[in-house]
Amino acid sequence: MNQFVRIRHLGRADYVSTWQAMQDFTAKRDAQTADEIWLVEHPPVYTLGQAGRPHHVLNAGQVPLVQTDRGGQVTYHGPGQVVAYVLIDLRRAGLFVKSLVTALEDAVMATLTEMGVSGACRKPSAPGVYVLFEGDLAKIAALGIKVKQGCTYHGVALNVDVDLSPFGGIDPCGYPGLQTVNMRQMGSSATFVEVSLSLCRQIVQHCGLRVE
Repeated sequence: MNQFVRIRHLGRADYVSTWQAMQDFTAKRDAQTADEIWLVEHPPVYTLGQAGRPHHVLNAGQVPLVQTDRGGQVTYHGPGQVVAYVLIDLRRAGLFVKSLVTALEDAVMATLTEMGVSGACRKPSAPGVYVLFEGDLAKIAALGIKVKQGCTYHGVALNVDVDLSPFGGIDPCGYPGLQTVNMRQMGSSATFVEVSLSLCRQIVQHCGLRVE
């Protein structure tokens, strides 16, 4: 069943206040509340998932570290990374958590293809999207979801032209030595806005939603 979804462009916004706003939205929504997708770019921050292990934070340096409530381990957010937060009523949309994760990964892969990056793929038992870079699989998008009372928040982060050096301060997503890459390194000249709009459109399509 197609469901209406509202798109919100938040620009560059603090991670903690955005996370709190997602929690508030989810706590207050009811059966008639429209689903929403929030597109945002965060100042530099490390986030550790609900079951995240602190030893995967190797050297945070001056970058803030936030213990959050999404799934997954530790990741980095920063300027040049498109973050799409997906606030969906799973039951109303006819989705399960696993099918939502698959839809988000499919949306990222379709976005990458549209923006000129080929060969995007999944990696068994490691949620997210990967590309072949310098002979090895490198992570280009990370994913983490929280479900509360049948509704989701958090979402997916796609590296456009983000500075990758802060990933050296962590084991990305809990995998020591995991290489990360951005779209610029993969030869894409797409702008942040172009990628943001494409990703949003692909999420809407792959999740079976309609823009209100």
